Amino acid sequence: MLLYSGVVANTKRSRRKPPPAFVPTPDPSQVLPLTHVAYHVLLALAGENRHGYGIIKNVGESTAGAVTLEAGTLYAAIKRMKDEGWIEDAPTRPDEDTRRRVYAITTFGREVLRAEARRLDAMVRLAEDAELLPNHAKKARS
Repeated sequence: MLLYSGVVANTKRSRRKPPPAFVPTPDPSQVLPLTHVAYHVLLALAGENRHGYGIIKNVGESTAGAVTLEAGTLYAAIKRMKDEGWIEDAPTRPDEDTRRRVYAITTFGREVLRAEARRLDAMVRLAEDAELLPNHAKKARS
């Protein structure tokens, strides 16, 4: 310890304990509802592993431009979803640029996505029952 004009300063650096190993929530429905960003990122990764730009491109194409992800929004979501154990880093394929980080959906991430899809399906059925989607209801029942 050092003493500076009556102030005691601790010269030892505090050592942080490593974070505990990730343990996923056993029930994926506990993390619902998902944000639209999380839903679309997981959906993009459900088919194949992708890098960030590949996710942005897939989301734009699959929604016909209705959803566009900005890079900052995407990478903040990726960090959070990695922390939650929904996605993980994947190995880069030999034909890909090794500077790009590739992401993969985890088993738990797929369970979360499946639970969200079921929740959304139930919401659509409620709208159909209320005849808010009459054309959709006729197609589904025929």
